[in-house]
Amino acid sequence: MSKFWNPFIKQLEPYIPGEQLDDPSIIKLNTNENPFPPSPKVLAAIEEEAEKNLRLYPSPTVDELREEIGSFYGLKKEQIFVGNGSDEVLALSFMTFFEPGKTIKYPDITYSFYPVYAQLYQLDVEEVTLEDGFTIPYESFFHSEGGVIFPNPNAPTSLYLELEAVEEILKNNPDQVVIIDEAYIDFAKKSAVSLIDNYSNLLVVQTLSKSRSLAGLRVGMAMGHPDLIEGLMRVKDSFNSYTIDRLAIAGAVEAFRDAAYFEKTRQKIIATREDFRQELEKRRFYVLPSQANFVLASPADIEAEKLFIELKQAGFLIRYFNKPKLENYVRISIGTKEQMTKLLHAIDRITKE
Repeated sequence: MSKFWNPFIKQLEPYIPGEQLDDPSIIKLNTNENPFPPSPKVLAAIEEEAEKNLRLYPSPTVDELREEIGSFYGLKKEQIFVGNGSDEVLALSFMTFFEPGKTIKYPDITYSFYPVYAQLYQLDVEEVTLEDGFTIPYESFFHSEGGVIFPNPNAPTSLYLELEAVEEILKNNPDQVVIIDEAYIDFAKKSAVSLIDNYSNLLVVQTLSKSRSLAGLRVGMAMGHPDLIEGLMRVKDSFNSYTIDRLAIAGAVEAFRDAAYFEKTRQKIIATREDFRQELEKRRFYVLPSQANFVLASPADIEAEKLFIELKQAGFLIRYFNKPKLENYVRISIGTKEQMTKLLHAIDRITKE
């Protein structure tokens, strides 16, 4: 800690990402990355852009990508904002729509970047306690003083809140922005994007990191009423007008155009998730009904932390959260069918020992 830091920075508790090990022998199932490569058309578009235009600044408005996203979802480009990964989009959203002195609401078990943003922007927070089984008591999000944010499906629980409940939250917060963080929505049911034209207080945030295999490219987006998007643009342009580079734009555009590849890999992950869930249940794991590209599971025959440690020693990275209510759960990303089979064999060896 440096004497040159200002006092506020000294108090910050930064977000801790999932462990990244530079070891190709490790089977990495701890950060919810897609096990499949991006579309070949994405890679070709990136290569072509690098050869032709890398000497030039990218578009500050990212219109081509916004139009492509709009075509995919049936929205106008004025309803779409693009940022450097959904984490940046969320950070800008906290600054744009949540006001110090007014209490915002999010679940007590949720994406662990939310408390970091709240602390960074000095926001008051009410953490809504999840019900038994980690379900969201959606009525508790009504009448928020400063706004609402939660992932759907939630992380790390993997549970999905039906759109009827999301609508009730929107109706009961008419003067506050409700942010739905849909990082995992492509592995779940219907997106809240379908509600955007009916609710001017709805902002939907998504990412290309999960279902489109572009975690390394860093592209995220927000979708909502044009007035919300204009606010995000004002904040973004006060920091950096060129947040999305040319390679990211080219790759992301092609990722939306190649809908067939997207659908094929998405369905493979969903099918593998269901098979893996059944196999865990055969081994006396309690597994939440996941709508994401990961499962949250509690083993019966070994402590969760011990399983996490022993799997790491065996060459498998999963995620363990040493937090209240989660201390006997592990989160496991869905890899290829072959990777999940190897993981199950490792679990069998460990539990037998």
